[in-house]
Amino acid sequence: MKGKLYLIPSPLGEYDPAQVLPGPVLEAAMRLKCFVVEEVRTARRFLSAAGLKGHIEELEFHTLNEHTTPPEVEAMATLFDRGDVGLISEAGLPAVADPGAALVALCHRKDIEVVPLTGPSSLMLALMASGLNGQSFAFRGYLPAKTDERRSALKAIERDSKALNQSQIFIETPYRNDALLKDLLQFLQPTTRLTLAADITLPDAFIRTRSIAEWRKNPVVIGKRPCVFIILA
Repeated sequence: MKGKLYLIPSPLGEYDPAQVLPGPVLEAAMRLKCFVVEEVRTARRFLSAAGLKGHIEELEFHTLNEHTTPPEVEAMATLFDRGDVGLISEAGLPAVADPGAALVALCHRKDIEVVPLTGPSSLMLALMASGLNGQSFAFRGYLPAKTDERRSALKAIERDSKALNQSQIFIETPYRNDALLKDLLQFLQPTTRLTLAADITLPDAFIRTRSIAEWRKNPVVIGKRPCVFIILA
């Protein structure tokens, strides 16, 4: 009988995993010996803090990131011949805005059972705390890196938000956070509401929703930290 794929959430920052992960999730992770991870060093640190300190060398790790090729993902099917496998993202939920989705898709093609476990999602936590429309929303992923393309994308997203009365969620590479915020304040309409949700679940978390006009009067610096952006026109 083939093993199962367990989708194991990880904390959004450096703290005790028990603060955000239920006991049964941690217990499930402790039982596994084989993991597919986005970054081995981060996964080892997480599992050590979760209760496997002193036993990390007994575990088997395989990397799946944006550089992993389709044939390399396909080859991971053999891991399930030996038992259960855990999938761990760099932070938050596996396979959501995460290259691990390719392994989940493989499991469905191979009729391998997928078991999602409960944990933090920066996207949903930001939406929960935004006060924006939680009945209709879309995740737009990363916006274009090139300035002109990014500005055009922002205007299109704002039009969609207004037409559909829909919250639009997107993220950015931390070192481009403030460049994106500058474009948001410059190119969106004054009445559009914008949520900035940085370092969610961490002690210095910053979550605020203001209109673009209000943000222009009281601008902030996000800095190089994980941040979720949400707009509602």
